[in-house]
Amino acid sequence: MEFQTLNVTTEGRVATVTLNRPDVRNAFNETTIAEITGAFRALGASAELRAIVLAANGPAFCAGADLNWMKKMAAYTREENLADAAQLAEMLRTIYTCPKPVLAKVQGDCYAGGMGLVAACDIIVAAETANFCLSEVKLGLIPATISPYVIRAMGENASRRYFLTAERFSAQEAHRIGFVHQLAPAAELDAAVTGILKSLAGNSPNAVKEAKRLVQDIAGAPLTAHLIADTAQRIADIRSSDEGKEGVKSFLEKAKPGWLS
Repeated sequence: MEFQTLNVTTEGRVATVTLNRPDVRNAFNETTIAEITGAFRALGASAELRAIVLAANGPAFCAGADLNWMKKMAAYTREENLADAAQLAEMLRTIYTCPKPVLAKVQGDCYAGGMGLVAACDIIVAAETANFCLSEVKLGLIPATISPYVIRAMGENASRRYFLTAERFSAQEAHRIGFVHQLAPAAELDAAVTGILKSLAGNSPNAVKEAKRLVQDIAGAPLTAHLIADTAQRIADIRSSDEGKEGVKSFLEKAKPGWLS
């Protein structure tokens, strides 16, 4: 695929999707949304890849929506706004449900819709100098489309504050409230990401995919007989899978499983 707003590269079994509009602080428009959706669909279907990194060029990670795109939206009818919002929602859903683990490398400021991009990822690593902001209410808007992912990432209590105040907050605060998993000095951000990728590479690809789906399906679900039966079914299925059998056999025999070759 050719891209106007992204760089997509592959090194070994890791793909990196890089936002590449540094002149506008990587703000996204309809082209970016379509390209991110297409890239994650294609990469998620690759049998060779083990992980995907979402990164950005320039001093900012993502400033949210592009101003020129917002100017166009101001003239949209309600039906056009619905169609436009649906494309943004599909982009976020595609990242969130990607079969590969997705790691966000946040090297700079991350605002509004940019926080939605990050929240849809599985693991978030940020530079200690990055700032965050859910600025929508300052413009008379609300962070509706990104809310399912942001609220899952930082919780209802923190979301209530930052959705309503539109305060800018630091990487340290983002880490404290659970939005960011790990902080690193800017010069050590790549090394921090590489360390996590090494951990992912040592695990069963199928088990990683199923563990990701497990968290998404079980989080917040009521503790019912159906849920208990579902979890029993999942462990039975994974135990009887090829990688499950190989992994247990390799562990007992102190051998390396095939996915490490």
